[in-house]
Amino acid sequence: MRTVTIIGAGLGGLVLARVLHVHGIPATVYEAEPSPTARAQGGMLDIHAENGQPALEAAGLTEQFRGLILEGREQFRVLAPDGTVLFDQPDEGTGGRPEVQRADLRALLLDSLPGGTVRWGRQVDAVRALDGGRHEIRFADGATVTADLLVGADGAWSRVRPLVSDATPTYGGTSFVETWLVDGDTRHPAAATAVGGGALAALAPGKGIQAHRESAGTLHAYVALSRPLGWFADIDFTDSAAAIARIVQEFDGWAPELTALITDTDVAPVLRPLNTLPIGHRWDRTPGVTLVGDAAHLAPPNGEGANLAMQDGAELGKALAANPDDVEAALAEYEQALFPRGAAAATDGSELYELMFGDDTPHRLIDMFSGQEQSV
Repeated sequence: MRTVTIIGAGLGGLVLARVLHVHGIPATVYEAEPSPTARAQGGMLDIHAENGQPALEAAGLTEQFRGLILEGREQFRVLAPDGTVLFDQPDEGTGGRPEVQRADLRALLLDSLPGGTVRWGRQVDAVRALDGGRHEIRFADGATVTADLLVGADGAWSRVRPLVSDATPTYGGTSFVETWLVDGDTRHPAAATAVGGGALAALAPGKGIQAHRESAGTLHAYVALSRPLGWFADIDFTDSAAAIARIVQEFDGWAPELTALITDTDVAPVLRPLNTLPIGHRWDRTPGVTLVGDAAHLAPPNGEGANLAMQDGAELGKALAANPDDVEAALAEYEQALFPRGAAAATDGSELYELMFGDDTPHRLIDMFSGQEQSV
């Protein structure tokens, strides 16, 4: 098999490259970012026993992964808007979803690849099909490469997806506003106490404040609001103080230790609209190309996105290694499992968002975590 060309150096693309490397199959990853540290890589990830962990096992990185785990972060708390603790599930070290920093996991994957595997600063401008299942990738600087096998691991706004599908992401009706409080125990003790040792969710219909304790005591929050995009467009996020003042108005009357996760941010708030692909997104087998991760099954964040992307990368890598002389058969086998896997996760995520932000929140969510309702 010739070199596999991967667009995107996120977790899915990197797991794919690593699994291919383990099996002696060369890969080249093209990434638009100019360097591994060009931007923040997000916060905590819970790596699931049923998908993320087996993917890292396939990549031969289980022991190194265990060294990244932050102990105690599987604690989960639900608070009422007035600060009352409604549910508190401790981390007793027996859970199947250990937490790591996304940036640390990405660095582990990058370090596991041969030098030069990832080509940084290569923004894809266009992709077009050639004869025989090959594809030409044109970069923003005008340079081109030809791929015998092309994999789109380039996220929500994938430049590779149009080769196989007309689907485009649409706004799901909810946006996050992301904030960070640094050195929480010392500088923001009330908020740190509210968050506890792991994750916090304070929820009401159509809104919520979710936060996680990261390394070095950083409190990383996602403030959720179910509002039209036009509502957010009226907020000037280049004026941090004004944006914070407007967002916190939506939580009038909430406990100050919760609203501090908005007002006391040490970093400018960032708007994150939540976009989705249609549940059950699939495509006809298209020679020489496929997708992994959000490029294939973008859904609102529900703890599954990174795990599914890694699973996709690992499963594709294993399929190619098992059938190197018939790439199309390998891709068909991979996609046959990919489509129902992505659809099931997106359906579960939609149901979870109803539990979190629907009229019965947070009671049905607490029932779910208490085992009184079938888990999503």
